[in-house]
Amino acid sequence: MRADAAEVETVVDTAAAGAAGGKAAEAGAETGADTGAKGRADAQAEAKPDTTPALPTVKVRASKPLDETGYQPRRATVATRTDSPLIDVPQAVNVVTQQQIEDRAPDSLADALAAVPGVRMGNTLGGTLDAIVKRGFGDNRDNSILRDGMQSVQPRNFTPTTERIEVLKGPASMLYGIQDPGGMINVVTKKPQLEAQNSVSGFASSYGGGGAQIDLTGPIGTSGLAYRLIADHQRVDYWRNFGQTRQETIAPSLAWYGRDTTVLLQYEHMNYSVPFDRGTLIDTRTGNPVAIPADERLDERYNVSTGRSDAFNLRVDHKLSPNWTVHAGYGYNRTYYNDWQARVLSANFNTGVLTRRVDSTQNGVQDVHNLTLNLEGKVQLFGLQHDVLAGVDYMRNYRVLGDLYRGKNNSSFNLYAPVYGLLSQTSTLSKADSDQTDKLISRGAFVQDAVHLGERWIVMGGLRYESFGELTGKGRPFVTGANVHADKVVPRAGVVYKIDPAWSLYASYSQSFRPNTSIAQPIGDLPPEEANAWEAGSKLVTDQLTASVALFDIHKRNIQTTETINGVNYTRNAGRARSRGLELEANGKLSNTWSVIGSYTYTEARYADDPKLAGNPLPNAPKHAGALYLTHDFGNVGAAPVSGRVRAGVGGRVFSSLPVGDGTGKVYHLPWGHVVDAFVAWDSRIYGRSIAWQLNAKNLFNSTYYTSSCCTGLPFVTLGESREFLLSARLDF
Repeated sequence: MRADAAEVETVVDTAAAGAAGGKAAEAGAETGADTGAKGRADAQAEAKPDTTPALPTVKVRASKPLDETGYQPRRATVATRTDSPLIDVPQAVNVVTQQQIEDRAPDSLADALAAVPGVRMGNTLGGTLDAIVKRGFGDNRDNSILRDGMQSVQPRNFTPTTERIEVLKGPASMLYGIQDPGGMINVVTKKPQLEAQNSVSGFASSYGGGGAQIDLTGPIGTSGLAYRLIADHQRVDYWRNFGQTRQETIAPSLAWYGRDTTVLLQYEHMNYSVPFDRGTLIDTRTGNPVAIPADERLDERYNVSTGRSDAFNLRVDHKLSPNWTVHAGYGYNRTYYNDWQARVLSANFNTGVLTRRVDSTQNGVQDVHNLTLNLEGKVQLFGLQHDVLAGVDYMRNYRVLGDLYRGKNNSSFNLYAPVYGLLSQTSTLSKADSDQTDKLISRGAFVQDAVHLGERWIVMGGLRYESFGELTGKGRPFVTGANVHADKVVPRAGVVYKIDPAWSLYASYSQSFRPNTSIAQPIGDLPPEEANAWEAGSKLVTDQLTASVALFDIHKRNIQTTETINGVNYTRNAGRARSRGLELEANGKLSNTWSVIGSYTYTEARYADDPKLAGNPLPNAPKHAGALYLTHDFGNVGAAPVSGRVRAGVGGRVFSSLPVGDGTGKVYHLPWGHVVDAFVAWDSRIYGRSIAWQLNAKNLFNSTYYTSSCCTGLPFVTLGESREFLLSARLDF
């Protein structure tokens, strides 16, 4: 159930609740750093028959956050670490709603974010890691991805547990510590519900293969305890000429929703196996991708990354009073993986001969511990309302790549006449490259205040003190690349002016920082990368539509970049960079039957000071990008015993030339890209059974387009997937 009412009322029989040793579920219990509380306030605790003398009933009145409706978001937590209306936040915030995810059926985090302005896929390390570029900044392992407000090191963060995704644009170091200035992504997961909701679903892909899932949730007894169990299995053939993606997920969770306290315990385990595919090459003679079929791979069948990840979350939220709430959380996330690849080192584009070698990483482990404690309150001081947030954070993020293997160079493969299987899966342990280590520990304390100056003005300010240390290096014996210890004070300021309750103007200033360290080679102690950002914009939140416009200007200095020489990565300082631009977005309903997802981005992101790169565009940051999806609700069709609601949608995205650099100062420009998607959904009632059917067509016209680039030296580009049809069905019971 969903409701947009400001308040709900729950009547609790205290005798029944007391017999269970707990308090009745409070309708509006908040969960701090996540928005998965929707639906909890709709449940009523039922009185359990008992011979115990009846106690007086207690009426609990609680605020219920306005929830998203269809494609329209109204609130998020990522921008303030509290459940806040988007219109009150002096920074751009975008939300991919649950309905958007269901309709578009994305298969990765980058795919789910494809219509968000200013967001692009980055260097995914051959499709094995999430990598999201925000406003021209960011990469894989940049600490910018959260799961329910906690730092994540999972290689694949878009899992069957995902409910919605929040994106905060611009620097976020005041709230979250060490970050790039592009922004943050918070993946909000599905939570236990106090109302029984069970489903089993499955899908089939035109590539071959498919998957199945079960999702069970509901109350345990009548004391406010609820559970959820999600189990999923997927096995789909890869769209190129060989490979397969496999993923198994199991995610049990428990929650207790008390009158003043909410406790949430979550666990998620995932096994996966994905192709390690760096894409195709740019022909340096023409500046275009090499003239071979889009589905032709340049590696071998053993190019695979396999691993497992585990995530554990514990959250406790307790209301000290009607105006004060304390939030405490602990998160642990661990990933373990092994991979093999036939790696292309050089190419002769005249003859087509590639020089390749076998590389492998074995026993790669990364884990992160997060501890957070913060206090949220509303205070009346000198006749003004203050929304106060103060807290402390601790993060321990360790990554160690144990055994790295390197084979001998081999030139038996010709990209114009490929023959696979001539490079055997053998290699030699490289002691100099093994034990690649990155150990980061950070501790922070922050305070933030949003002052309401009457009904129209909100002035926000915050400070964070961060102390951090990072050790990097590699080799047997171990050689330290950098060992940095420093501290930093980071401010944030913003102002919101409400023209009326549905329309606001805002401006903000924020900073970010990130230590400069290197695994590639010793670089010593360098000052951290730092950035300053200004942003101004406007937001409109009506009954049916949420729209925004943002202008931004980000300056980053002390930039660290990687240069590849003869297959060896070297780290150096690239000076400064600047990103500025415009973002537009609108999500929601155009009428009772038409819904829209729309966005446009103009981004000018360039290096500003470097002997080789000055004036070059930042990688994976096209100057123009846009998306438009329209969905029509045809209403109920048919008649008993077979009837149901039919919806259909079509739309696409387009982006301008994607710049690709080779680290030497030379830049190649890929052609404009465009892709069209469509779907039709039928929420049917068949002899009293609720079955949801959906057919998705991805890349309907089978366009060849390029999503990102990787690797300095020999420039690789990742291709977008070919046309795919997905047929899915879900039975609710």
